[in-house]
Parts: sequence; C-alpha cells; structure tokens
Amino acid sequence: MSARSGATPVSGDDDATTRRGGAADADGGGRGRSVEVEQRVITKPARTSVAAVFALVFGVAALFSVLTVILSPLGLVLGVIGLILGLVGLRMARRPGITGAGVASGGVVLSMVAVLVAIAFAVGVVTFLNNQSAVDRLQQQVQNLRDKLPAHVTIPH
Repeated sequence: MSARSGATPVSGDDDATTRRGGAADADGGGRGRSVEVEQRVITKPARTSVAAVFALVFGVAALFSVLTVILSPLGLVLGVIGLILGLVGLRMARRPGITGAGVASGGVVLSMVAVLVAIAFAVGVVTFLNNQSAVDRLQQQVQNLRDKLPAHVTIPH
C-alpha cells in the first residue's frame, strides 16, 4: 500500500498558491486561511493465487473422476497434481498482496480425499482379483446373466 498526500490549490484574490493543512499565508500576513489536506490511499486489490485456484479445480475433477470408478486412475493422477498445486498455493498465499489460502486448503482436502479413495479402489480391485474364489463367483454371475439373455442376442467371446 502506498499513501500519497497531495495539496489542493487555493486561489486567493489575485494569486493561486498551494497550501497544506493549517498553514498561514506565504507572506505571513495572518489572513489565517487553512486548507484541508487531501489524502488518497491507492491500493491494489489482492490477487488470488493461481496455483490455489488450479488446486481446487484439479481437486474437484479428481474427486469426480475417482467416484466414477472407471476413471479412478485418472482421478489418482489429477489428485496428486491437485495436492502439489494446493501446497504451492498455500505457500504463495503467505506473500503480501496474494490471497487464496482457503481456496488452496479446499483443493488440498479434495485432492487428498480423491487420492485416498483411488488408492482404496485400487487395493480393493487388486485384493478381489487375487482371490480366486471371488473371481470364480464373478465368472459364475456373468454366466448366469448370459443364460438369461434372449436367444436372438449374440454374445461375442
């Protein structure tokens, strides 16, 4: 922030001089006119950290991707990128004139949730596929569903 104080011109009967608050005439004649001091504070609006905004965007995208299950690997990647951007955004928000700590925190939380859910899905799939009886049950269910299909539907093998 910078503060600038300026003086306002005051025009007398035949001269225009600039005076600052409460000052008497330059000739010391004691006419005693005082002039108000005009102060203007010029501030730049605070900017939100771009990294924080992208962290939030990546966190939301990661969470939606993970919750679709099919896009879980993509959600995992987006979540990791969102975590990195969120941490960068938190660090940038410490600088003067830059905001976005809350946005960055939201991005970090959403990204962390997305990463944890993606890891949980991956662990569940790997555990399921390594269990032979579970795979056999799944194959049996698929065969039962195929048997219930109408006769005119062809099934690719």
